[in-house]
Amino acid sequence: MPKSKLERGNVRVSTVSDEQYRSREASHSEHRTRYEAKAYSASSATSPLAGTTIPRRELTDQDVQIEILFCGICHSDLHYARDEWHDVMPTVYPCVPGHEIVGRVRNVGSAVTRFKAGDVVGVGCLVDSDGTCPNCEAGLEQFCPKQVLTYGSPDKHGTAPVTYGGYSDSIVVDQRFILRVPSNLDPAAAAPLLCAGITTYSPLRHWGVTKGKKVGIVGLGGLGHMGVKFARAFGAHVVVFTTSPSKKEDALRLGAHEVVLSRNLDEMKKHAGSFDFILDAVAAEHDINLYINLLARDGNITMVGAPEKPLPVAVFGLIFGRRSFSGSPIGGIPETQEMLDFCGEHNITADVEVIPIQKVNEAYERMVKSDVKYRFSIDMASLKSE
Repeated sequence: MPKSKLERGNVRVSTVSDEQYRSREASHSEHRTRYEAKAYSASSATSPLAGTTIPRRELTDQDVQIEILFCGICHSDLHYARDEWHDVMPTVYPCVPGHEIVGRVRNVGSAVTRFKAGDVVGVGCLVDSDGTCPNCEAGLEQFCPKQVLTYGSPDKHGTAPVTYGGYSDSIVVDQRFILRVPSNLDPAAAAPLLCAGITTYSPLRHWGVTKGKKVGIVGLGGLGHMGVKFARAFGAHVVVFTTSPSKKEDALRLGAHEVVLSRNLDEMKKHAGSFDFILDAVAAEHDINLYINLLARDGNITMVGAPEKPLPVAVFGLIFGRRSFSGSPIGGIPETQEMLDFCGEHNITADVEVIPIQKVNEAYERMVKSDVKYRFSIDMASLKSE
């Protein structure tokens, strides 16, 4: 496959051919050592994930080697494994997904000062950035044009064609991109905080959700259920919008004050013009204008779900009321640590179903059907039997 470069927002994504990789590996071989780690990978867009071994780099002076204890399953993992984002981020096979990682420090490089063997730590969606651009200097590494994703980015160390994620027994990461996990949090339930948690925490913080604000959460899934927990902990009045009457009881359990069935237009109209902020976590096609009309003056609705097709927006709904419509990815490293510390203080974790790695393909199929409350977390001890 020839090398190609695609623009993804302001991020350039590169793919590397087998020939280029072998050439690059040969040129680096005298300067690099590596070890083999157990992992689960997909070899094509249609193949199931299966046990394998992958190369991991030995420690540089700034690196931390982590024994992975748990890895959450994000819908992004499925998209990438099945090459469903081909036009934006074509998958390089074999691929090892996983960017919701909690583990224990095994070894540290000679210059590492922030971590020591035995520490429980986390790794999210990023493992590197240039560190010098305005975004990085502002602690917003998620917007760095040279960001390195935990899986699927060209591997600048030359260990493999691309970075490999957390469906593995270990990973080596620069200390700048490692987070401390509060000791009072269940590591299995804390793993999804590294993606689902920060994806919902960041926009709630950015748009000033605090006590006295009225906040809507659209969709009660892997992202939405975290949004409910955070908004309630921030002191907001929380309203969940769902198409499923069966989710009402669970929404209230998670912290919602009210639940609105979005297909009931009379219920929707009762809340017109009253919300300070709405977090939309729905990845399917839906009428965004219904929610824009619920915003108060200067209210904002932020997308964290990513529907495949564009959502038509009636601009007058924004103009009248000076409302705004935006999107948000994950947060930077400082904000992710802030989020974890907040979760430690308030005992917030994801609702998870813990599975062995051998059930990952079944979990993917169940995730497509929304058959999980609300996030899968893989117990990586199960990889030892492979």
